[in-house]
Amino acid sequence: MYLKDGHRYLVFASKGGADTNPDWYHNLKAHPNVKVEVGNETIDVRAEVITGPQRDRLFARQASLYPQFAQYQRKTKRTIPVIAFTPKATRQ
Repeated sequence: MYLKDGHRYLVFASKGGADTNPDWYHNLKAHPNVKVEVGNETIDVRAEVITGPQRDRLFARQASLYPQFAQYQRKTKRTIPVIAFTPKATRQ
């Protein structure tokens, strides 16, 4: 599941509200240049963890669309990471 934000694709490392981040999150932090599949398209992107007020705003947007995400955050003491995939063709 992803959330479109302009030209970026956002994903949320919720792991169902577990107290640890999912393994894929650690893989992205170590190797942020990846490919994502959106529909029939494969896109070269760079992954970036979003923090601070921007993270809070984007997570709130996701939780308003999918209330389960708010429940995930309540289940854990960690802040659920928000990761933005920015297509390399549009990076500035």
